[in-house]
Amino acid sequence: MLGSLRFRLPALFLAGVVVSGVIAAAVAIALFQSYARQQLLVKLRREANGLTQLYERQAIAANDTGKHTLRFAPLQLEKATGDKIFYVGGDAFPGAGPTGLRQLPQNTVDWRSGHTRTFEFRPPGFNRTYLAVQQPLRLAPGSAPFGALIVATPTTEITSGLRPLVERLGLALIGGIVAAAVLGWYLSRRITRPVLALSEATDKISPGRYDVDVPEVPGKGEIGHLAQRFREMASRLSEAEQQERNFLMSVSHELRTPLTAIRGHVEALREGIVEDPAVRAASLDMIANETMRLERLVGDVLDLAKLEAHRFTLLSEEVDMARLCEQAYAAFGEEARRRGIDYEKRFEASPTIVTDGDRVLQIISNLLSNAFRWTPDGGKVELELAATNGRVSVAVDDSGPGVPPQERDRIFRPFWSRDDSGTGLGLAIAHELAAALGGSIELDTETGNGSRFELSLPARWH
Repeated sequence: MLGSLRFRLPALFLAGVVVSGVIAAAVAIALFQSYARQQLLVKLRREANGLTQLYERQAIAANDTGKHTLRFAPLQLEKATGDKIFYVGGDAFPGAGPTGLRQLPQNTVDWRSGHTRTFEFRPPGFNRTYLAVQQPLRLAPGSAPFGALIVATPTTEITSGLRPLVERLGLALIGGIVAAAVLGWYLSRRITRPVLALSEATDKISPGRYDVDVPEVPGKGEIGHLAQRFREMASRLSEAEQQERNFLMSVSHELRTPLTAIRGHVEALREGIVEDPAVRAASLDMIANETMRLERLVGDVLDLAKLEAHRFTLLSEEVDMARLCEQAYAAFGEEARRRGIDYEKRFEASPTIVTDGDRVLQIISNLLSNAFRWTPDGGKVELELAATNGRVSVAVDDSGPGVPPQERDRIFRPFWSRDDSGTGLGLAIAHELAAALGGSIELDTETGNGSRFELSLPARWH
């Protein structure tokens, strides 16, 4: 359960929310503390500036009149503001008596520099740290300071408003975790449901059941794409299994027919039934022809296996394409005459290319064989040769039934036959050979109006 995707997805989602919430809270607290500190400093500077002006006016008046009476009420000010007021420096009112200011040691701060400063310190006799602003005191503008007022507030004031903020952030984090848990649970179920369905379909496919119902996944996300590809894979596997059965049946038939004929003639010859020399010669010719037929079938299967394994050896030689096409054309002349097929050739060029001539001849022969197979008696088959833009093309046109749209993607697949007859290897081998020679085969067809298979090869193949 803990290792399942249904658990790990929401757990990871929640962990991300918690980490994000903690980071956001830490940033918010740091920003709050910085803001609270700045606000306290603004307040302390304002108070220190006002107190300094009041203190300086009284000090100047006392020096001008000679009356050393200082009317200053620090305790009342401290009660009104909640801050502490300290003094450090020399005695500006000799003999005036206590001023009510808390006197700090001379070395507490550098008051002689005349600068306004902010700092933190712990005054003598106090057990708390204070945030303070130091304001210099002068009897005349630009004169040397005779002391400094220090207005301070406990640093705990910075964090006094932090508790409500932390409480609110905690509530927000808990709410976010709850919302994330609900959303994570929903997303987990939405994501894992089709994944589990695909897993169940995989379990059914693994023993060989390809008629599985792959669920439809709404939307166009990755899971929907996976489901669609899985559905296509199951369909292709089912089709491959069907093709394998068809191949075994067709190959068995193709093998059984010549083997039966060979066995019949061999038994007749062995038992001495055939005594006429002419009949014996005919039987031997029949055995030789059927043997060649078996050899071609086995050769086709081996060729396809080598092509798919990329272990096929190709030659490189100069090939007269017109002569080669003439050879392929002549091989089907007798069949065309016998079936009354209008068999034509049209050679618009006579190129010589560097390629494997035997394999090119095999491709053209396979295309012509396919054309004659599907062209009805009295129909038309045409062989064309042309050369343009550095490429050589050989096209085979027929007047057969054409290829339906739903079968055009499968016509070059091995062991697939439109009428479940034959081995389904001719076009597959032609297609693979064309690719191995650096070319391609294109199909142009229209249902009911025949087909055109065009082989395109580079003028020079490497």
